[in-house]
Amino acid sequence: MRTQILMAGLLAGTSLVAGTAAQAVEIEYWQYVYETRVTAMDQLIDAFEAANPDITVKQVTFPYADYQTRVVAANMARKGPDVLQMFYGWTDQFVGGKVIQPLSPEVFPHDEIEAEFFPIVTAMKRGDDYYGLPTAVRSLALFYNKDLMTKAGLDPENPPKTLDEMVAAAKAMTEMDAGGNLSTAGMTLDMGGQDHQWWREVLVRQFGGEPYSADYSQVTYNDAAGAAALKFYTDLQLVEKVGQRGFMDEGQAAFRAGRAGLTIDGTFRLGSFSSIEDFEWGVTELPANAEGVRSNYASYFANGIGIGAEGEELAAAEKFLAYISSPEAMKIWLDVVGELPARRDVALTEENLADPIYAPFLKGLDYAKTTLFIDEAAQRQNAIDMANRILIDGQSVEESLAQAAEAEQAIIDKAK
Repeated sequence: MRTQILMAGLLAGTSLVAGTAAQAVEIEYWQYVYETRVTAMDQLIDAFEAANPDITVKQVTFPYADYQTRVVAANMARKGPDVLQMFYGWTDQFVGGKVIQPLSPEVFPHDEIEAEFFPIVTAMKRGDDYYGLPTAVRSLALFYNKDLMTKAGLDPENPPKTLDEMVAAAKAMTEMDAGGNLSTAGMTLDMGGQDHQWWREVLVRQFGGEPYSADYSQVTYNDAAGAAALKFYTDLQLVEKVGQRGFMDEGQAAFRAGRAGLTIDGTFRLGSFSSIEDFEWGVTELPANAEGVRSNYASYFANGIGIGAEGEELAAAEKFLAYISSPEAMKIWLDVVGELPARRDVALTEENLADPIYAPFLKGLDYAKTTLFIDEAAQRQNAIDMANRILIDGQSVEESLAQAAEAEQAIIDKAK
């Protein structure tokens, strides 16, 4: 890749312009607060600055709930970041709001991006321009508590392979206290976590439907398949009684505490789950349906260049973006955060494919879909509301599904 020529200069500590003495430049990198991500970026910044003593990178972080608002507000005040991390689903909002600028095709050639990165990278392309590159990609998998499986009389080396097996295992691990309250969830229910992705891109397809039209401009899940998928999900609480929305606030918190047997989550959770000491856990592919149909959801956070970066700051920002999307950076990110490298040759190594933790996620990338969000936060909240109307208010599956489809279509149409 021609950016590797740039990288060679970067690692040698050369100046941005041949024959010109290097001058000190400071740029800001912004991301939301997530401990392993911040730690990994600190390591990458140290390595970058050591090779580029003429460039200083200041990392600025904000809580996830405030991140988008802070980015937009800073941009309006002309105090935005030079390089920033963003969920791929925010691209339309950030492009439309003039928060980020297109990547230079001379520095980041499109043909080489598309040859070297996983295909989902094209979700960062609008028209003829790319607006960001990922360091890592992520898919979903089923995490399971081996200790709880053993306690329930299940084989911890034989995790669920189908939806039916998953429900049966969850029922075996579910425990109630003397008052009839859930004390150990067989399975977490967290539509605000990754369950909305699981329902949308996995369950709907496994029940024979399609969540959207091919270009994601039309909602198509308001049919019998979508209703069956939603009923399967809400029945986990209402009928099977293996989990409960809001149990211990978050699904990942319940699993970390050893109070949940199964949870569906992404590769980004590997870094934080690695600190679990009280029990042994494993990972397996998302369960197939009875006919063996599998699906998955792949996503990523990309890094883009702020609209205000220009001149020396822009050149420095391009060098930094080239580094944090390099093979070296991706290996560090995998070790610290647990997210899979966004470049195929870095991810699909024999070692990774043989790893019992990484392999299920890598296999999932083969058949994963990437939702082309218009407004990721609003579309996620719509799915949360859809489930809550059934689980809390007692609304029928068909009514709640129809209401959700209408609301989401309005979100999509608003952007046209």
